[in-house]
Amino acid sequence: METIGFVGLGQMGWPMAQNLARAGVELLLHDADPARAEEFASAHGGTPASSPADFGECGVVVTMLPDGGVVRAVLLEWEGGLAAALKSGALVVDMSSSNPADTRQLAGRLATSGIYLIDAPVSGGTPRAVDGTLSIMVGGDAVQITRAEPVLDLLGHPARRFRTGPLGTGHAMKALNNFVAATSYAATVEALVIGRTVGLTPDVMAAVINASTGRSFSSDVVVEQNIVSGAYATGFKLGLLAKDVAIAADIAAHADVEAPCAELANRLWSQANAALSGLEDHSKAHQAWWDAALVGDGARQ
Repeated sequence: METIGFVGLGQMGWPMAQNLARAGVELLLHDADPARAEEFASAHGGTPASSPADFGECGVVVTMLPDGGVVRAVLLEWEGGLAAALKSGALVVDMSSSNPADTRQLAGRLATSGIYLIDAPVSGGTPRAVDGTLSIMVGGDAVQITRAEPVLDLLGHPARRFRTGPLGTGHAMKALNNFVAATSYAATVEALVIGRTVGLTPDVMAAVINASTGRSFSSDVVVEQNIVSGAYATGFKLGLLAKDVAIAADIAAHADVEAPCAELANRLWSQANAALSGLEDHSKAHQAWWDAALVGDGARQ
């Protein structure tokens, strides 16, 4: 496989790049913190890029960044833009969580230089990034998606890779999936709060919900394994989930779809993001809505 550019060595990007390196892929690395790229290269191989010009021979570049604004800045603004260094026919695989409208706009800019863009956001958190079994939602031109599949095969389980449709639908699907998860979280924790007023304890409620029809990823992994236990260590930052919920609400607004659940979830998660640090684990969000002791500390008594 040709040398692949990989931009973004954060909590998800690092293990994803590590899986590529482990498979023998030659990587050209860039991160906002140059020391991260140097550290990765020392531990797992690859070459840190000192400037966008270093990416000139890469036919494929993967971006795994916090949001679409950062993706755009790297491709169009970083020392003139990484895209300016790419040759016509190069492919950018954006695996970040971005607003689909921004993705389509960016694709238009790249197309003027003959550069292709597909969106391929992921789900599954750090554990699946580590073991290479991420779910991947891919939107864009079918030929370019096929071209990217050798890389995607090393990052996610093929059975969990979905061709979602035209460019931008991958990012839309990621935001909508996370909106559902965020709404489920809010409803589950609200049930715990209500239950405590009639003598139910969070650990009992979580056990019952997870053996019954209310079970979800939020009730199982987030509530039982993180809130009830007090671990607060899902590995997914509150600010990132709040951003994805806001994207889902924005999609609905621009489509003129009446979406009261999305509007409410957006208000709740925006409130939590403002009240707590966006760098906190998202499982702590309930602390912005109810007294922390009501769920977290009380669950551990």
